Amino acid sequence: MKLFHRALAGGAASVALTAGLLGAGPGAASAAPAAASQYGCPVGAVCIYPQDEYWRDSKPTDFYYSRGVHKLYNQFGNHWVYNNQTDGWTVRLCTGSNGTGCGDRIPMNWAWNRNLTPINSILIEP
Repeated sequence: MKLFHRALAGGAASVALTAGLLGAGPGAASAAPAAASQYGCPVGAVCIYPQDEYWRDSKPTDFYYSRGVHKLYNQFGNHWVYNNQTDGWTVRLCTGSNGTGCGDRIPMNWAWNRNLTPINSILIEP
């Protein structure tokens, strides 16, 4: 089983906008930047990449955002599955169409190369 962990270069960037810069009065809220997507996969998503293509060199074909069971359709052969969820959420590949028969959890910020032919659903959970 090949596991690849996303390497994060540099530190986390943050931007604080002060009331003076915005021209707002005291007590104005500061804004933080939106997190960037990784390898074409938006933050907060689980992405599936095209069959037999390396995930860092291609664009995802499928995106899943919400908690729960998501049925997979027409996914055959080896695909990279990248978990770009936040807050420690995981994804599991399941042989049952209703989120049963699930395998190991794919941790946040990890991509696994798996044969999706027997997989009928994915389960996204905290």
